Amino acid sequence: MSEPRLRLGLPKGSLQDTTARLFALAGYDIRFSSRSYYPDIDDPEIECILIRAQEMARYVENGTMDAGITGIDWVLENGADVEELADLRAPWPNYGPVRWILAVKNDSPFQTPKDLEGKRIATEVMGMTERYFAEQGISAQLEFSWGATEVKPPVLADAIVDVTETGSSLRANNLKVLDTLMVSTPRFVANRDAAKDEWKRDKMERILMLLRGAIAAATRVGLSMNVKRDDLEKVLALLPDKGSPTISTLADESWVDLFVVIEETLVRDLAPRLHQAGATDLVETPLNKFIE
Repeated sequence: MSEPRLRLGLPKGSLQDTTARLFALAGYDIRFSSRSYYPDIDDPEIECILIRAQEMARYVENGTMDAGITGIDWVLENGADVEELADLRAPWPNYGPVRWILAVKNDSPFQTPKDLEGKRIATEVMGMTERYFAEQGISAQLEFSWGATEVKPPVLADAIVDVTETGSSLRANNLKVLDTLMVSTPRFVANRDAAKDEWKRDKMERILMLLRGAIAAATRVGLSMNVKRDDLEKVLALLPDKGSPTISTLADESWVDLFVVIEETLVRDLAPRLHQAGATDLVETPLNKFIE
């Protein structure tokens, strides 16, 4: 009898590099080949397949994949009936929130969505756009865009529905936003039958524990220091409430070693204050995983 395996869909395209980074921080070594859609992973219980994020939810729904990573926007666009197990938003490129926006040229006469009655709208998300205009009571001509959507107004389209993360492409193409259709983040989704399978569900939960740990560690660091016992209360009073430091006695029992995990953004202001309060030998260390 063959050993059970989890068939996992990894997003090809803009999410691919960040997904590889996330799995590496979680402890998985994934090797991509330019000639193969089947990456190697150092876990014999997982089989990886590269699939475009736009198609992922459909393959997870029909059971071709047990689970996969894709944006919630594409789950909704495909109308896929899948089980969402985790929101994987992270402070890395393409893993933060993205907005699907309705945009026109800065100098266009259109000021509100209502002004687009009967106009041409180019988009990659036909279903989302059709639902939006129907909800707004606006009749518009929707045209599927195969790419470079942001350059189509005003010649090839009057307006666009496109995705943006930082807004840089909108600024570069002199576009203004009339409305936001939705905000999307990467999700870990599972086939409903696979989610009911005891072995597969347990495997997915173990993977997610490590992925969540890697994401949680992305904005945190470890901070260690030596503190005289006489100064300990002053130092502890400066730490964030959620710090929960580990305190260990040193060879010289009048000193302790203190270790705490905190948000990296706090260190710049906190370290000088800790030093002034009596902490010495402060060391900041990066974290790969932080599992609460």
